Amino acid sequence: MIHDLVAVIAAWWLAYLFRFNFDVPLDQIMILKQTLLWVIPIQVTAFLVYGLYRGIWRYASLPDLRRILFAVLTATVVVPLILFLLQIPVGVPRSILLLDPMLLLLIMGGSRLIYRICKEGQLYGLKNSEGIPVLILGSGDAAVSLIKELGRSKEWRVIGLLDDDPGKHRMILHDSKVLGRIDELPALAKKLGVAHAIIAMPSVNHSVRRHALEICSAAEIKVLTVPTYDDLISGKVTVSQIRKVELDDLLGRDPVILDNAGLRGLLAGKNVLVTGAGGSIGSELCRQIAKFVPASLVLFELNELALYNIEQEFRRDFPNIPMAFMIGDVKNPSRLTQVFEKFRPTVVFHAAAYKHVPLMEEGNAWQAVLNNVLGTHVLVQAAVKHGVERFILISTDKAVNPTNVMGASKRMAEMVCQAQQQAISFPGKSGYIDSKPEMRFVIVRFGNVLGSTGSVIPKFHEQIAKGGPVTVTHPEITRYFMSIPEATQLVLQAGLMGGENSGGEIFVLDMGEPVKIADLAKDLIRLSGFGEEDIDIVYSGLRPGEKLYEELLSGDEPILPTPHAKLGIAQGRQVDVLLLTELLVWLNQRPALSDELVKEGLSKWVPEYSSKEAGSDQ
Repeated sequence: MIHDLVAVIAAWWLAYLFRFNFDVPLDQIMILKQTLLWVIPIQVTAFLVYGLYRGIWRYASLPDLRRILFAVLTATVVVPLILFLLQIPVGVPRSILLLDPMLLLLIMGGSRLIYRICKEGQLYGLKNSEGIPVLILGSGDAAVSLIKELGRSKEWRVIGLLDDDPGKHRMILHDSKVLGRIDELPALAKKLGVAHAIIAMPSVNHSVRRHALEICSAAEIKVLTVPTYDDLISGKVTVSQIRKVELDDLLGRDPVILDNAGLRGLLAGKNVLVTGAGGSIGSELCRQIAKFVPASLVLFELNELALYNIEQEFRRDFPNIPMAFMIGDVKNPSRLTQVFEKFRPTVVFHAAAYKHVPLMEEGNAWQAVLNNVLGTHVLVQAAVKHGVERFILISTDKAVNPTNVMGASKRMAEMVCQAQQQAISFPGKSGYIDSKPEMRFVIVRFGNVLGSTGSVIPKFHEQIAKGGPVTVTHPEITRYFMSIPEATQLVLQAGLMGGENSGGEIFVLDMGEPVKIADLAKDLIRLSGFGEEDIDIVYSGLRPGEKLYEELLSGDEPILPTPHAKLGIAQGRQVDVLLLTELLVWLNQRPALSDELVKEGLSKWVPEYSSKEAGSDQ
């Protein structure tokens, strides 16, 4: 404020000097002194009104300059108006009233700019010679923001930018020149002595990022990246929070567009229950649901440690949402009745399941069937009995033409939901409880998700950390992959859309292009800073129940489009509404069945199931 007070006096005085060619008459000096007594309080008041002293000079920018401009213009109008209204008999030359605001704006704005430049160590265009030299790949908004952020850091020194747009070549962005194409990185890095690059293209197609990473790897350049476009938009992180390139960046997909208004109608103010809430999919579902502020969120989980960990996170991150953390088994009807009667959920997401294919194939087949099929049936009956409006089953692409117990059991879980949906039109059928006519069952199939519990990615990371080898079952084994947030967002969208139709639909997510597991292993080795010559890849052979290629649709399941580009509806075969009559007898057998008897039963219930050695006919 003292600086600006001095600036007001200096600008008024300089205006008189310029007006009279630095030879101010004595009578004008008297007018200058008299009018300053009014100019100072008027202009300082304008500065206070426009909040000039709530900013920090080091971060002065266009908004600060705009506030100075408005304050000076306001004072320029008010000063002669006050002099006129109070009939103060002074003869201020009109040129003074024009010169003064220009000089004041120059002094106040210029001093702030000079202060900021000095603080950032860039006076007279001199760059900080400290920091690691780095090239930035990309020249869009993210790259520009990154240059500004890194300019305040002593850790990095931006040497230049690379971009494939020839129209930007040789352009200068915040004192950093666009040096050429990304393909020119190896030559430029060698010439400039640069060993690091930052990929600053959060919104481009993942294939572009993959190409950039491959160029960096070939040139032995250590590569980092900025956060994803979704994270930047949400405000969770800033562009300066650079990190290592992850597998998600290479397999990345376009952001999911959600019907937020519709999802608010489905979830906001509703009681929602999620089974398997401690797992990868279940926990992320809960995070996504919490964004829509349900009336209550019930997290149902059998694993005590998983439930404890998710409780700690959610009580910290969502303190204002009523939540309950319930331990229980979906096969236990009395526990489900207790939970449903207490919390009265209207929407249920069923994510609890045994999913590990080889583990369920040998020695645990009957437990897989009980958990995945009987558990689904018991939960369905509890949901029907207590008036649930929407039941969403999380299924898997392994339910399509299954060659393993896990996939066949998930297909049976789908059939239980489909049969119950059909039974709504046939009240009183054996094995069913009459349900509300508006109740809807929705089934969602998708493939593997990156980083989920028990998936191949954490295993690869562990093997690489130990120096290898990385084990892959077969050089041609192929899988679909998507990120956990994308999968759960599409589950929510499918849950909303399924309720708009008759129910019982099987929604299939657009999983993109399939990826060879061997290529994933090579990518992870490269991202970990090693070459393929450093870490061996060993092929161990297909495990029990594994396919070479997963399918999202069977041959007799045409897919219908939906209004959402990433969701389709599989037209599966009709399920007999009397399915449960015989199925329940089989599931409720007292003695545990052997793996062989389980597979015989699955062949009966799921005709498309084949337990012959996986991959033998592919």
